[in-house]
This record gives sequence, C-alpha cells and structure tokens, in this order.
Amino acid sequence: MGICGKDLIKDGWFSERGALWPGQAMSLQVTDVLYSGRSAFQDLLVFTNPTYGTVLVLDGVIQVTTRDEFAYQEMIAHLPLFAHPAPVDVLVIGGGDGGVLREVLKHPSVARAVLVEIDAAVVEASKRYLPALAAGFDDPRVEVVIADGAAYMADHVDAYDVIITDSSDPIGPAEVLFQPPFYAAMARSLRAGGLACCQGECMWLHLDLIRPLLSACRRLFPTVGYAYTAVPTYPSGQIGFVICAKDAGVDLATPRRAPSAAVQGRLRYYSPPVHAAAFVLPEFARRAVEEGGDADGGRTAADAVADK
Repeated sequence: MGICGKDLIKDGWFSERGALWPGQAMSLQVTDVLYSGRSAFQDLLVFTNPTYGTVLVLDGVIQVTTRDEFAYQEMIAHLPLFAHPAPVDVLVIGGGDGGVLREVLKHPSVARAVLVEIDAAVVEASKRYLPALAAGFDDPRVEVVIADGAAYMADHVDAYDVIITDSSDPIGPAEVLFQPPFYAAMARSLRAGGLACCQGECMWLHLDLIRPLLSACRRLFPTVGYAYTAVPTYPSGQIGFVICAKDAGVDLATPRRAPSAAVQGRLRYYSPPVHAAAFVLPEFARRAVEEGGDADGGRTAADAVADK
C-alpha cells in the first residue's frame, strides 16, 4: 500500500525520513492537515506549518513549501531557459504542482508550454491548496497532459527547444526518470540547439547517483553541466541540476539572455550572477562530477541501501 502521510505526523510534527538520506530527518510542525490521501501512484499529504506555510508531501518526501519553493522552481527553469537564445516550445515533465510552469511562462518568447504529469491528483491538489504555484495552468499557452513523460517524448521527436524534468527522487513512480532510456528519449525530443535540465539530487548525499547520471548524459549530449541551489526544506538544504545541451561548446554558466527589469523584479532567487555562481561547486563535488573522483562528502545512498 505504501506509506501514509498522516502516519508520519507524531505529536503534531511531520518528520521526513528515507533511505536516500540515512541518519537524518527533516521535521516540521503541523498546524493543520489540509489533505491526506492516496492516488493511483503515491501518497499525498498537504499541511500547514507556522514558518514554511503550506507544505506538499509525496510518499513521505517534502516537495514544496510556500516559503522556499521559489529557490528550486526559479533555478530549474531559468538556468536552461536563459541559456537558450529564444525558447519557443517548452516541455515540463513532472512538476504537477505548477511551479516550474509558472516560471517558464515568464519568458516572452515561449509560445507553447506543455506539462506532462503522470499523476493528475498532484495537479488537482496544487490547484486547490497551492494557488500561487498553480496560477500558470490557466494560461492559454499551456497544455496539460496526464501521461508518462518518456512515452510522450517518444511520440514527439524534434519538438522542443527546452525540456525540464521536475521529478521527485529516484524511487517509486519517478524511478524511470533517472534511467538512461529516459535521457535518450529527451535527446530525441529536443530540437537542434535545445537544452534539457533535470533534477540532479544532493551533492552532500548522492554523488554515487549523480556521477553515473552525468556519465549517461555525456554519452548522449556533447555539453553537460551540473549546478545547484539552496532549499532549506530539502535534504541537507541543497539540490542539484543536470543541464544538457545538444550543441557542443555551449557555455552553460553564461546566460544567453538576461531577464527584463520587470521580470527580474518578480524573481526572488535567480539573477544572471546567481546563474553563473550555481555552476561553481565545492571541491569535493567538483572532483566527483568533473573528474570522476571519489565521493568524500560522507555516506552515500549506496551505503544506505547496502545497510538494508
């Protein structure tokens, strides 16, 4: 049956624990449970917290909070979008909460934004409980498709300028989004000059997952980079992004465009200097992702699985 979100609330506190972040937990006080239930794919929990606002949890893992969601949504969207000279057609895989879609729509060149989400319940929960993230669903440029993302891309070859995969962790329904066939489908669905950006896990915890992911991407794309952002409610307060370009020699760390003054005024995390800085990694992570060196940031996800 899987995990039940309400079972993770004890004495008025929700605690996120998982094999992918062994020996640690993230706990948030629960002031009100807005929703708890199970879709055809996963457990959904929505609650409020006095510091972080409304919190969306899938299978026991925090996905967004209304206080810090912009740090993730802006970076996963604008890193690839501002690295492209003029994106017109954009595909978002996952991201059923609508936050990435909201950011995509800030680019005036975008004429069409397609969101492919496997779980319709996430979209409906966001519309009801997270309206600040879900506002983009009403934009006339948006098409929402409830389907498997890999299957959708197989039917849409050479169709998109930018593809953004906003996935949960590589367990449960999101596991397929971290496999080489998914990245191959993404490469085929991108047009010449296109870019892709995917959730790339935490460099403090998951270098053993990140390195083979980057290796798989480098076999498919001539240009691959790794960047990161800080999100307080994610494991270790940090999450990374794997960014791929279909063209060789693309400087992913240098934006091709800059936000207008009006758009920059609406952004709370992203800016051109932050874009460049996101690719500057601490040495332990740089050695691991750029040189293939040993992960010396601590215990890894593989260690946790081996302990089971």
